Amino acid sequence: MMKHVQDTTTLNNGVKMPWLGFGVFKVKDGDEVVSAVKTAIEAGYRSIDTAKVYNNESGVAQGIRESGIAREDLFITTKVWNSDQGYESTLAAFEESMQRLELEYLDLYLIHWPVKGKYKDTWRALEKLYKEGRVRAIGVSNFQTHHLEDLLMDATIKPAVNQVELHPLLTQKELRDYCSTHEIQIEAWSPLGQGNLMEHPLLQDIAAKYGKSPAQVILRWDLQNGIVTIPKSVTPERIHANTELYDFELTAEEIEQINGLNEHKRFGSDPDNFNF
Repeated sequence: MMKHVQDTTTLNNGVKMPWLGFGVFKVKDGDEVVSAVKTAIEAGYRSIDTAKVYNNESGVAQGIRESGIAREDLFITTKVWNSDQGYESTLAAFEESMQRLELEYLDLYLIHWPVKGKYKDTWRALEKLYKEGRVRAIGVSNFQTHHLEDLLMDATIKPAVNQVELHPLLTQKELRDYCSTHEIQIEAWSPLGQGNLMEHPLLQDIAAKYGKSPAQVILRWDLQNGIVTIPKSVTPERIHANTELYDFELTAEEIEQINGLNEHKRFGSDPDNFNF
């Protein structure tokens, strides 16, 4: 049983990554993201997940700097955006992200979406950055099984992480099984289904049993399923509440009940029908 907000999983290259991270999607650059990042780090988070397209890497850097936490104690993720994909353009985009983040190295660099005809060249660039020690781990986001199979045909380094939309209405069981077989860590974005699950009767019943919120139950379900999860909030109370997951444990029956909520329902974009 995971016992602390800073507990980690070990990726396929030996790098340790926190099970619980803090996401900053749609958090405005400037005061909002600076405050959110500082609050998250104060609450115990050590993993921060951003992306070029979020337009808040500079604010994330300021929040990290003002937190006073040592760089080596943090795990920072960013992503290469679709319009920057390709070999040389990815390398250039990486340097720009690093300048905005004010970092000497990155913990995890992800391909944000599987842009057809480009993601293999993008992956070659990530492999180069990894081999040069600029990035501690490399991975992908929003890759379906067929994208991973295609990438692995030519990759010399296996992705360490696949970050996908994942919540009780979209459990991604087949993809999770594939990634588990290939030692690729699954990470959930939008783990709370963009707030659409908070009124679900089953989740409310389980939450009431433990004196928790439906959000805390979902995040606990992630952790017990071996899923890295990155809830996002700008509210200090919720940022703190999302770390309070270690004083209860769902039963096997409750895990299966939540698994049974799957409807293959996406609240975000479909990787096979994305407007690249």
